[in-house]
Amino acid sequence: MSIQSKARRDARKRKAERERNRARAGRPPIEPHAELRDRDGNLLAGVVRQGGVWVLGMDGRIAGSSDSAAQMLMLMRRAQRLHEEQGVPVKLVYSDVLRDEAALEAAANGKSPEEYEQQLEAEMASARPVDGEDEGERQEPDTSGPALH
Repeated sequence: MSIQSKARRDARKRKAERERNRARAGRPPIEPHAELRDRDGNLLAGVVRQGGVWVLGMDGRIAGSSDSAAQMLMLMRRAQRLHEEQGVPVKLVYSDVLRDEAALEAAANGKSPEEYEQQLEAEMASARPVDGEDEGERQEPDTSGPALH
């Protein structure tokens, strides 16, 4: 291999790296806001915000996104309860921003944060398919409240 070949290859790599960095610089930053961890410190679920949208990640995958901070906080608390009911001790940590935006959303709906969270839980429970329902039938989507995209 000639020295010139290596120099050209290295120049292409540097150019590609610069282009990747420029592309990343144009994206909105990812802000971490909540995490659910087991006692060993393994991440079970998390919420981030990017470009004003809340994104929920569970089990190493994106589980959904929403404009609703209250919905994301409710889902994280629900995941915490489900793990603890199965005997898995977990720790939920969330940011003041997530908590405050969820409280503002609840107030805008005329409810306390706890009441609004219960309402969201009820909406989520009613949106689930009923056991024994024909798989060919589909329920109409619930458009009454904030929805996970």
